Amino acid sequence: LTDVIDLSRFKKLKYLWLHHNKLHGIAFLTRNYCLTELYLNNNAIFEIAGLHNLRSLHILKLHHNELTNIDATVKELKGMLNLKILSLYQNPLCQYNLYRLYTIYQLPGVELLDRNEVTEKERRSMITIFNHEKAHILQSIAFGGKVDASWNPTSPFKHKQAHRVPSDFAFANNVDKTVFDDPEDAVFVRSMKRSVMTITSMNWDTVPTRDEKYLEEKGTEPAQMLTITLR
Repeated sequence: LTDVIDLSRFKKLKYLWLHHNKLHGIAFLTRNYCLTELYLNNNAIFEIAGLHNLRSLHILKLHHNELTNIDATVKELKGMLNLKILSLYQNPLCQYNLYRLYTIYQLPGVELLDRNEVTEKERRSMITIFNHEKAHILQSIAFGGKVDASWNPTSPFKHKQAHRVPSDFAFANNVDKTVFDDPEDAVFVRSMKRSVMTITSMNWDTVPTRDEKYLEEKGTEPAQMLTITLR
């Protein structure tokens, strides 16, 4: 199929399979508001203008198409609060080096993207990369307000893409291995992954017992405190 007649008369249509055809657009189904599952993979679709009207969609398969504009694509999908399963792989837009994290950031309700479950680690990473202001707020809360949490939108983090990363390079157990120009930016991003906890307790071995006080064996030395720091 290279084209499909207008399907708006099928007002109660919920499931539609049109995969493995030669469709170029989706104008024929923009009024099927009850659609919950839509399979358009393996076509030649290059734009999905009007898809935002299908707010009941739960499953959307768009892999193996010709979608090139990632911003236009996620803009059409942002209003779909019920969308949980999405596939966009094997589209030209997937060549964007942060495609997966960017899609997760723009569509936080999606739970399964390109056949892989969205993890909490990915959600934390996308906040660090795409929402510096929120990351700065989380940083100030995590460390009890002891850091400068002021946000200056005119001076975001500057980082460059690493063409080659050493084999022994590790970045706080994070999937993002960006090399920062400013070491302070790297320290900040790392701090978003790890927090410090300090426990202080009395070293009871240095506290004299009643008999020792009486014999004055340990009574002259003050009790000591033990401090344990965990990261």
